Amino acid sequence: MKKNKVTILGGAGFIGSHLSDYLTSKNYKVTIFDLKKSTWLKRGQKMVVGDILDKRKLSLAIKGSDYVFNFAALADMDNLKFKALDTVRYNILGTVNALEMSKKYKVKKFIHSSTIYANTEEGGFYGRSKKAAEDYVEEYNNKFNLKYSILRFGSIYGERSGPDNGIRQILEHVIKKRKLIYKGTKNSIRSYIYVKDAVKLCLASISKKYDNQYLTLTGEKKIKAKYLFNLLSKMFKISNKNITFLKNKGHYDIKPTIFKPRIGKILHPAKSDFQKNIIQYSKVIRKKK
Repeated sequence: MKKNKVTILGGAGFIGSHLSDYLTSKNYKVTIFDLKKSTWLKRGQKMVVGDILDKRKLSLAIKGSDYVFNFAALADMDNLKFKALDTVRYNILGTVNALEMSKKYKVKKFIHSSTIYANTEEGGFYGRSKKAAEDYVEEYNNKFNLKYSILRFGSIYGERSGPDNGIRQILEHVIKKRKLIYKGTKNSIRSYIYVKDAVKLCLASISKKYDNQYLTLTGEKKIKAKYLFNLLSKMFKISNKNITFLKNKGHYDIKPTIFKPRIGKILHPAKSDFQKNIIQYSKVIRKKK
């Protein structure tokens, strides 16, 4: 039986590296494309080091693939709100380069990672660039019949996440400083999704039933900050005096006017244990202490 070939742009990053591992375990032939060699490169995976603006390197990565996942983008929203040129180069032009190569090599489907902030009023140039990239993905389908799925993630957490990840920041404060600190109110709500559950849904998006659709990948349960802190205070024996809620000045303040949703289908993991996942992730952070 012929193995399906998959290229993962940005495959050395948080979600991309987990997806690479998962697809390899499911017998896909995986090519990873990123600016640096993946720290988690596995046997059987092909690595192409390059910039998404480099068409020659991009061609090497995509040629012969059946599916392309695009996680290659600038993603620090707070730092990119006012950086028009950077967001245009990487989030728009980079995506168009990937679409061009996917069209050229007759890729079966282009799966594009986006953000809920593509449809907000507070995303600045970052949000505008992500929305423009989505529009280009749609237009390549309209003009060239390049099938797509556009993925939007809930509050994703887990091993390999960057230092700006919310759950990682909370756990690091608990483990290293014995303090619980949260940017927001006790009643703040998040739909957390574990990265290993998220990548299973990424693979599901390949299915024809999700062709040319927006998919929101999120946890099944909405979790309040006070529930999360009750859980962590019991796990780590943190007293109330070491629990602090800070006024949030960032992009997680949710107001009725922010969202102009184009949600599409919402996909949840079949079964996931939030507490078990948090315990597992905290063990990883402890080892790095």
